[in-house]
Amino acid sequence: MQLFRQNPQVLDYWHRRFRHILVDEYQDTNRTQYDLIQLLATSDQSKQKFDNWDNRSVFVVGDADQSIYSFRAADFTILMGFQKEFGDGLADEETRTLVKLEENYRSTANILDVANHLIDNNTERIDKVLRATRGTGDDIMCHRADNEAMEAEYVVGQIRNLEIKHPELSWKDFAILYRTNIQSRAIEEVLTRFSIPYRVVGGLRFYDRREIKDVLAYLRLAVNPADSISLKRIINTPRRGIGKTTLDNLDKAAAELDVPLWDIIKDETSLKTLAGRASKRAIEFSRMVSSWQERADKVSPTELVQEVLENTGYIEDLKGKGTEEDLNRIENIQELYSAVVQFEEENEDATLTNFLANASLSADNNDDKDDGNQVTLMTLHASKGLEFPVVFLVGLEQGLFPSFRSLEDAAAIEEERRLCYVGITRAQDRLFISHARERRTYGAMREVSTPSIFLGELPRDYIMTTVPSALPERWATTDRKAKLKNPQPNLNKPGTHEDDWRVGASVEHKAFGEGKVTHIFGAGNKICLAIHFPGIGKKIVDPRTTTIERLS
Repeated sequence: MQLFRQNPQVLDYWHRRFRHILVDEYQDTNRTQYDLIQLLATSDQSKQKFDNWDNRSVFVVGDADQSIYSFRAADFTILMGFQKEFGDGLADEETRTLVKLEENYRSTANILDVANHLIDNNTERIDKVLRATRGTGDDIMCHRADNEAMEAEYVVGQIRNLEIKHPELSWKDFAILYRTNIQSRAIEEVLTRFSIPYRVVGGLRFYDRREIKDVLAYLRLAVNPADSISLKRIINTPRRGIGKTTLDNLDKAAAELDVPLWDIIKDETSLKTLAGRASKRAIEFSRMVSSWQERADKVSPTELVQEVLENTGYIEDLKGKGTEEDLNRIENIQELYSAVVQFEEENEDATLTNFLANASLSADNNDDKDDGNQVTLMTLHASKGLEFPVVFLVGLEQGLFPSFRSLEDAAAIEEERRLCYVGITRAQDRLFISHARERRTYGAMREVSTPSIFLGELPRDYIMTTVPSALPERWATTDRKAKLKNPQPNLNKPGTHEDDWRVGASVEHKAFGEGKVTHIFGAGNKICLAIHFPGIGKKIVDPRTTTIERLS
């Protein structure tokens, strides 16, 4: 582009060369890509000056409701501005340069109606309503589980039942979608228990992730010093100055003496002789591992995991790198700690050896079953463009989906809602939505979860649940006729307009107690309040559907 702007002759050549420009997935265009399109189409002239569209066109295809890649610099407002930049600028009903493709051949009518109601809560979008070319289909199922483990049990139980009752369904017809990769662990463990083959798209299975393998290698060394494979994996992870040459010397000596590598490393005299300048760090490593081995049978697995993570500096090393990928690795390690805590809660004989055996079983599952007929696990971002007969959308809880990072940003909340819309519209025939009453996050104590704001935005006419509290209070009925009498929120209810609220107002919630309003999202009668409750944290509520009393 710099060449085009600095050399008009070059730009003019390519402007004349490309007369017709077609761009797919235009909602994912970034500003640099847009500038290139504009240069090629108009030769860097403004719309007011450029009007020579004879034998020339710009044709784009996109859906602003599926713009979910802002973290890659995608800017859906470029699509929103297409009419102004290249079109005739007329209203949707009159324009000849905007064509809405509203017929949908993938999903049943019920699934599309749910998706339409959800996305209509976004303020920045091109108005459209998807219409099904198929039948009505089944109602959407919404389930509230007690915790993330029970949620996984529910999902896998439904998969097994459907696979048995419907012979036309194969494992590959099921997809489980979640907001973050750490959510896969609980689901993978239940799938493994029932010997159901699965694949993780766009990432690795939980126990195949590098950081998980590293931490497990440390733990295996604590209970089995003769595990030379684990020893070699982590002796310089994170880097502690024990290089390949030093390790090769130690390994060679162990092989010639026909002893485990650990026998050489635990002997300080041998280390000083063979490791040279690295001997000091190698001795420190040896003493650290020896201390774990002495305590492995004396402390709980969770205590030993904490010691390993603190002593090795593994998490601190990842924090120091500070990339998004490294932060995700930290979350995975915290999820591993949660797995250890869960294992202790569920097993009387919860030794570290038994936990490692259980982890090995999960890691070994599916290794010889890559025949294409597998349940699919993936993040919502990875699911875009795909479709499945049966979809499970899990973890719809405030702070998880939508994510904590989006709670204080109205634009980010809208992107999270678009992400939910994408997840819903992956389903062809059946859609299951679930959330947990409480969830253990990052290895901490279990915390009570708040249902996602998106659950309250789904049309109650199409939702079925066997647990009334799985849905917001206004949905606690399965009588469809009763629902149809009052399908919309009460917009005249006191406290439902933005003018009724101010940041700093004190409120009382029947479940969370007193709190203060920190943010007001939306406008007019379509608002949500972010409220901080001492001892609980920040919750986002819809005053149209949540009973809150303003105190000041």
